[in-house]
Amino acid sequence: MSEKTILVIEDEAQTRNIFLKCLEFEGFHAVGASDGTSGVSLAQQHRPHLVVCDIMMPDMDGYAVLSALRKSRQTTGIPLIFLTAKVTMADLRRGMELGADDYLTKPCTVDQFLAAINTRLQRQDQLSSLYDRGGIASLETPYLPAPGALSPLDLSLGQGDREPSKAGDSSANQPDFFPNDPKLTYVFQFIEAHFCQPISLKDVAQAAGYSPAYLTSLVQTHTGRTVKQWIIERRMAQARYLLTNTNQSVRAIAEAAGYGDAGYFTRQFRQFHGVSPQFWRQNSVA
Repeated sequence: MSEKTILVIEDEAQTRNIFLKCLEFEGFHAVGASDGTSGVSLAQQHRPHLVVCDIMMPDMDGYAVLSALRKSRQTTGIPLIFLTAKVTMADLRRGMELGADDYLTKPCTVDQFLAAINTRLQRQDQLSSLYDRGGIASLETPYLPAPGALSPLDLSLGQGDREPSKAGDSSANQPDFFPNDPKLTYVFQFIEAHFCQPISLKDVAQAAGYSPAYLTSLVQTHTGRTVKQWIIERRMAQARYLLTNTNQSVRAIAEAAGYGDAGYFTRQFRQFHGVSPQFWRQNSVA
């Protein structure tokens, strides 16, 4: 496999040279630019596999660089990671609207820098492979529900008149409980496979290849909800199903839905539904 080209656009010479040297040491073809204008020119010339770009630069800031790259047919699909000393939700939203793929906060370690690059390249390869096959069915692994979980199809059947998918129907691999958004496919598949475990935003972000801050903004922008809310939504759906269709105790249902503390589960269930799990069961079972 040919070496991958990484373009680093950074006006601070010392920082740029450190990044370039560590990339070369890791076997990448590293290209550096000291300003945004030359960075855009080098991107068009080298067609890098990924661009790392500082936001605050004197002649042409990172947002202008990203906008220029996205407007050119030659460079529109190149992933870009922003480097920034500080990042606000407004910064995240602005970068996301332009098509940024992630943010690295300075100062960052070499390990954090390389991890962000390798994760983004891996995710890009996976997406390219999926699109080459003509659709998105799964990313790193096929979709598998959490052990003991009702399938997303079961959840959707409780909310409409949809017929069960037949064997071999590829749509059965796509969790119907979650929005059908290609950019968030792996996010929701990871939640579906692990919601009954003590997962957090950090776990989901790491698995999906995003920084937690960027993923938070990405999911909220695309769905109107946070990652934590989607995890809770999935756990509550599991709890409702088990309360209605099994004789398991509330403690056992809490554990099956991802809660180690039955008291906390009961409080969150009441917050979410306005009634206790026991009351829900009494009024849901005919």
